[in-house]
Amino acid sequence: MKASQQPGHHGGLLSERTAEIIMAVFMFAIGVVMMVSNYRLGAGWAKDGPESGYFPFRIGIIICLACLVVLAQTIYGRKGPSKAFVTRERFKPVLLVLLPTLLYVAGIELVGIYVASAVLIASFMRAMDGNGWIKTIVISAGTNLLLFWLFEVQFLVPLPKGPLEAYFGY
Repeated sequence: MKASQQPGHHGGLLSERTAEIIMAVFMFAIGVVMMVSNYRLGAGWAKDGPESGYFPFRIGIIICLACLVVLAQTIYGRKGPSKAFVTRERFKPVLLVLLPTLLYVAGIELVGIYVASAVLIASFMRAMDGNGWIKTIVISAGTNLLLFWLFEVQFLVPLPKGPLEAYFGY
């Protein structure tokens, strides 16, 4: 009998139970970071009302409490084998989106948000949909030129720029 056919084997990369524990711990850490950073801002009540960290600090407490409940339910509430959270076949498409997105985030620091966004859109259009070069260039460049005009010119909201925008004086 194969391992994937044995009772209790979920046949995936990660079980639901393990995924829930990982996420509960991760979100608990986010709640702790919220509480610590907002405590530094001031999480109490001043003469004129709540300090700037008052409500976010309490949201951090709620997040931590909810994570403890999820963790307890996950550890103590279920009996028997856990289902697969994700299989190898289902994880591949996730990576096809996740890895370029991580590169995109890193690229924003290097070349600015507009160039990085144009490259990301063009990459997805070519790799995922197989669009032609002209359509890909027109849509990816046009979208980011429109966004540049909207944010930088109309709303006067500066977004991260790179060498290309610096060359044109922005």
